[in-house]
Amino acid sequence: MAVLPALLALALAAPGQTAPVDLAAPPQTPVVPQAEVQAPVRLEDVVVDARRLEEAAEDYVDLIAAPVRRRGLARWKEGVCVGVANLRPEVAQPIVDRVSDVARSLGLRAHEPECHPSILIIATSGAWAFAEDFVARRPRLFRVGATGMDRGSAALRAFIHGDRPVRWWHVSLPVDSETGMAIVRFPGAVAGGAAPTAGGTSAQDYAPITAVNAPSRLNDQYEDVLKRVFIIVDVDRLQGVGTAQLADYLAMVAMAQIDPEADAGAFDSILNLFGDPAAAPTGLTGWDRAYLDGLYDPASEIHRINQRAQVQAVAAAIATAYRDEAGEDEEARR
Repeated sequence: MAVLPALLALALAAPGQTAPVDLAAPPQTPVVPQAEVQAPVRLEDVVVDARRLEEAAEDYVDLIAAPVRRRGLARWKEGVCVGVANLRPEVAQPIVDRVSDVARSLGLRAHEPECHPSILIIATSGAWAFAEDFVARRPRLFRVGATGMDRGSAALRAFIHGDRPVRWWHVSLPVDSETGMAIVRFPGAVAGGAAPTAGGTSAQDYAPITAVNAPSRLNDQYEDVLKRVFIIVDVDRLQGVGTAQLADYLAMVAMAQIDPEADAGAFDSILNLFGDPAAAPTGLTGWDRAYLDGLYDPASEIHRINQRAQVQAVAAAIATAYRDEAGEDEEARR
């Protein structure tokens, strides 16, 4: 499942690439004044707004989360390796460093020497053509062929043909949390690596076998682990966006399965960056940070038996993390 070492070379060799770009160039298109809209809700103001924190947190998770159909919210396990292609070193390195720092803050290892990118960020001019060519060259990197590892053909078409400044594609793997073994069968795989029985017709020859140690109606021992993320940045669409803003945006979509179609305008979030870069947050906001902390909280009930219950568990972790942080700040002021 590791991203092949040749991926960076493949990205740079794809046709239609421009020279490494400079994000510091001044915007070419003036910002058009927007009609007056209601200010987005800040996490810090939820209680003041008389909204129950748990309800607001659940609304936010519902809005932005995009797990694989019938699977749980996936997260990285142990570590990540961040690679950036086709940006000048003075721009690429801060992005690598920032995404890696966010990963470390979530308890993950990040960017160790000689690692192969599991998070591959590619800057390009003409993202639609590049995405189409990239997927056509290595389709199995995007759709592995096993159940529950990606969001499906329709989502992949939207990834290729969508009109967004940044597009991303996650590949995750359902595993047994006790053993780390996959609970889905890969094309051509035989259970345990053994030869099939005579005739090759037994389901036991092909279906992964796992032992359920503690049956429960509320939780299971299976979890979804992120394996790779491809992020394509259209440099023609970055006018007015700062490198620090972009790095935090990329960190958010790299660490979690974010719905590319989500309109997070009702919340104060870095996901609103491309709505109006001048008015967007300068980095990860309280909502963004709380979402990631809740998702990666080792004490959260991430192994809930269904998506609805898992969303509620992550929302509860967000609320708990925020209350704990607010309590620490209040104690520090005394």
